[in-house]
Amino acid sequence: MKILMMEWKSFGNEDIIQGFKELGHTVKTVPFSNEHVHSNERIESDIIKEIRRFSPDFVFSFNYFPIISLACKKADMRYVSWIYDSPFVLLYSYTTIYPGNYIFTFDKEQYLEFYRAGISTVYYLPLAANTDRLSQMKDKKLFDLSPWKNQTDIAFVGSLYTEKHRFYERLEGISPYTRGYLEGIMASQKKVYGYNFIQELLTREIIDDLMRIMPMQPDPTSVETLEFLYAQYVINRQITATERTELLSAVGEHFSYDLYTPEKTLSLPGALNHGPVDYYDMAPYVFKHSRINLNITLRSIKSGIPLRAFDILGAGGFLLTNYQADFPDCYIPGEDFIYFESKEDLLDKITYYLQHEDERAAIARQGFERTAAHHTYKHRIQEIIATLK
Repeated sequence: MKILMMEWKSFGNEDIIQGFKELGHTVKTVPFSNEHVHSNERIESDIIKEIRRFSPDFVFSFNYFPIISLACKKADMRYVSWIYDSPFVLLYSYTTIYPGNYIFTFDKEQYLEFYRAGISTVYYLPLAANTDRLSQMKDKKLFDLSPWKNQTDIAFVGSLYTEKHRFYERLEGISPYTRGYLEGIMASQKKVYGYNFIQELLTREIIDDLMRIMPMQPDPTSVETLEFLYAQYVINRQITATERTELLSAVGEHFSYDLYTPEKTLSLPGALNHGPVDYYDMAPYVFKHSRINLNITLRSIKSGIPLRAFDILGAGGFLLTNYQADFPDCYIPGEDFIYFESKEDLLDKITYYLQHEDERAAIARQGFERTAAHHTYKHRIQEIIATLK
């Protein structure tokens, strides 16, 4: 097949291009800016010209963009997109229902939301890892000499969401009732893995008070609700920030660990903060050479397996993660990865697997082998192509 790929600065570009080519497909990449995402006549016209020049079988992008969908509709072309971000408000665009769309989302619960609404253009497709590339990254000299070199047995790679867009902190002036209500549901949500109930608990009274202090406005070309915007962009983000800080602080009270995060000056108990690590070139070495890799999923991801989990497993790393409902779709708990259910459980399992090296190594090996056998970009491309036929 011929694929016209609208390429922006997303994760996975090199990996999926490699996958397309190794499966015998022809790929033409076109630079794309994700700034003008809704409509722009000039950009639409440029996309249509590229479609007519190349005559692809379909247009592809990571994440879904209404402007590409509009251009493909006008050019009578199929548009395939694969969403890895969460929250992702553009999925609620009116253009989502265009029949030429094949929108794949990594979060099954998000897919089911659209399925229950009778929308047939959204599909469930977990993320993937390029195990060929990751397994070839064996020369650790550069890593050993870098500022990102592991110094402990435990590592966490990711944002603590303390750096920017702290929308929750802007809610000065909300009523004591609203403040207490939000703090209560956030505390409850932190005790529950596998199901997120924040959005459904935002009452009209709470929304009105939030609008009074920090107004939000749904896009007129979309159907997202105020409940969605406040739950996903404000409250779940705040839960993630506090949860990651609390869990990592608890880990640091008992163990030293390597922290790779955008906020270079952040200081937490037990953390050796290396600052941000290049995710494509250097993070795989972190995953490979850490005895335990922690994953604490962003709370706006309802059930999906985050990309970090696939990359840890695909690099041959040992994954210790919170529970997500989609994990059993791809992996066997206790054989391919380990999940924790509470702060105490997290600490107990770190202790156990640091003391049981053979068992830990066997789980890491099995996680890699299952990823290589079933969850690479080539496997996902084959699933996409099968859906198109």
